[in-house]
Amino acid sequence: MTPTSPKPNVLPSLQPQTLSISDRLTHLLDRLQPSPEVLVFLTALLIGGGAGGAMVLFHHWIELCETIAFVPVLNQLSRLGGWAVMLVPALGGLLVGLLRWQFPNDLGQGISGLLSNTRSQPISIWRPGLTLLAAGISLGTGASLGPEGPSVEIGATIGLLLGQTFQVSKERYRLLLGAGAAAGLAAGFNAPIAGIFFALEIILGTAFTTPAISLILLSAVIAAIISKANFGADPAFNVPVYQGSSVGEWLLYLGLGVLASGVSILLIQTVQIVRAEFEEPTLVKGLPNPIAQLPLPLKPMLGGLIVGGVALYLPQVLGIGYGTLELILQDVFPTHLLGILLLAKIFLVAVCLGSGFVGGLFAPALLIGGCLGSLYGHLVSAVLPAEWMAIAPASAYATVGMAAVLAGSVRAPLTAMILLFEMTQNYHIVLPLMTAVGMSVWLVDLAKSSQTVEKLDFQQMGFNLQEMQEYSLLENVTVADYLSTDYVALPKTLTLLEASQALLQSQCHTALVLDRDGQLYGIIALSDIRRQLAPFKLDGSHSESDGASKNPSAFLLKDRADMQPILQQPIDQFCTTEILYSYNDDSLWSAWQEMGARGLYLLPVVERDNPRKVLGVIEAQRIEIASDLTLLKQLLEPYLELETALDAA
Repeated sequence: MTPTSPKPNVLPSLQPQTLSISDRLTHLLDRLQPSPEVLVFLTALLIGGGAGGAMVLFHHWIELCETIAFVPVLNQLSRLGGWAVMLVPALGGLLVGLLRWQFPNDLGQGISGLLSNTRSQPISIWRPGLTLLAAGISLGTGASLGPEGPSVEIGATIGLLLGQTFQVSKERYRLLLGAGAAAGLAAGFNAPIAGIFFALEIILGTAFTTPAISLILLSAVIAAIISKANFGADPAFNVPVYQGSSVGEWLLYLGLGVLASGVSILLIQTVQIVRAEFEEPTLVKGLPNPIAQLPLPLKPMLGGLIVGGVALYLPQVLGIGYGTLELILQDVFPTHLLGILLLAKIFLVAVCLGSGFVGGLFAPALLIGGCLGSLYGHLVSAVLPAEWMAIAPASAYATVGMAAVLAGSVRAPLTAMILLFEMTQNYHIVLPLMTAVGMSVWLVDLAKSSQTVEKLDFQQMGFNLQEMQEYSLLENVTVADYLSTDYVALPKTLTLLEASQALLQSQCHTALVLDRDGQLYGIIALSDIRRQLAPFKLDGSHSESDGASKNPSAFLLKDRADMQPILQQPIDQFCTTEILYSYNDDSLWSAWQEMGARGLYLLPVVERDNPRKVLGVIEAQRIEIASDLTLLKQLLEPYLELETALDAA
């Protein structure tokens, strides 16, 4: 039996007796000191159960809103004429606009707002309910969006409320957000594995560990079980069995990936342009923007009128669109209608997001990708002679196109592939998915990095959450404000053994290497030294039981002899001389991005006119502290300004 570690002693609380519920629960948890395994299970049960129950209620609410809107309400409006159908989304928009006007803080920036405001402002316990209410009205009255965005936000909010109640750390706060988001997506699509990958890929990025995976996995599983118990084991919509025809056909999927990247960029750019029309107070040349100046409740109403107007001629654009998507996958629509529906859906998604409807991007991206893939499948079948190669039916290209556009639009390639794989349950679709999704995401990233598309900003899509948004506060904080002059500097003539001893003595990870004039020559880290000593291992003939592995005498004499020349070589043979550095007037945000992209612990800070002259270093740990201090300063700023004004008076 594995011995359990003793529980730490907990001092009696010295705080006043009038404690809040949050404080009381926190103190209770501190006194009980449950094991990590029990804590993970209880947390997953609360998050997964809450998110699963909320999703059941959410889907029933959408159905109820849809029934009311398109049966009794539409019957009454039909007395005005056939055009009255366009009033249904407008009325829904008016209701959503009134909710946004009445509760601006709880129906704000969606999940992006949840992450960027982590722990800075208390989250209202009514936020999940208000999101559910507004999203159900939006989707039930015909907004051209999907349910997964609100599903993810509701689940994430449940996780954050739990973290807020127990006053957890910033890292734990983000983990609870990820677990809630995974549970929401898993229950919304009946796809628990996709929910897990969504949380790991989008919410946490690379900042996850085994306990984090356990919490996210259990939360997603519990939410999916509740969803399956209420809606059955089928996914959100049925995808036909994938049919592949030939190996050479993979080249055609590369072409589909290229087109999917273009459609993804078009969707992103259209959302930005239309959102600016609803939000920017002035147009070009300083002219006032009448749309942006409309009262808040009227903006979603205008968006609903636009959706309803298009729906008079193209009713397939109304609502979530799962029924339309299944018809596309069954190859029912003619080619020209697929093209019209693709462009109309892109425009209306932008209108709904820009005007203020509450909904997500997953379902619209899947429908747009289905249109693109089916259209592409029809075109290649018509252009390529049948004797050249056997070509799969259009439904196969539609299935792959769904994943390719989804991955390019929301920056979630793994989630997109796993989601479609879970829905098809067909292993043969994996390689075409990887081909098209990989090409789509690569080209979209290329467009973003080369700035060939102006202001390509995934954050506006509400799903680009890989970067911790609290660090964006550091854009106006300079490196000089947190510069450290306490660093280890070693002459380049020092031997590798002496440098190792210096790092051990100073207990640091990285040291600067200077030349004879005290100028920056390079950087040496523990990893550089370990890389040189890795070939020298302990004598395998000794077992760990006799303690030989911990005794220096366990080294072979030959290994010692071979190691000595390397340890006596100067460190300029091993240090990194291609150095990334920062300037005093650079922002901490840019320094953090450079360090995070390469996994660096510090950057040397040098003079702008002489990059070899060291002024100090900026450390990753200092940047983390700077983020918290900057946030605290912003929270205190109104109070401090008031204090200054009162003192001056």
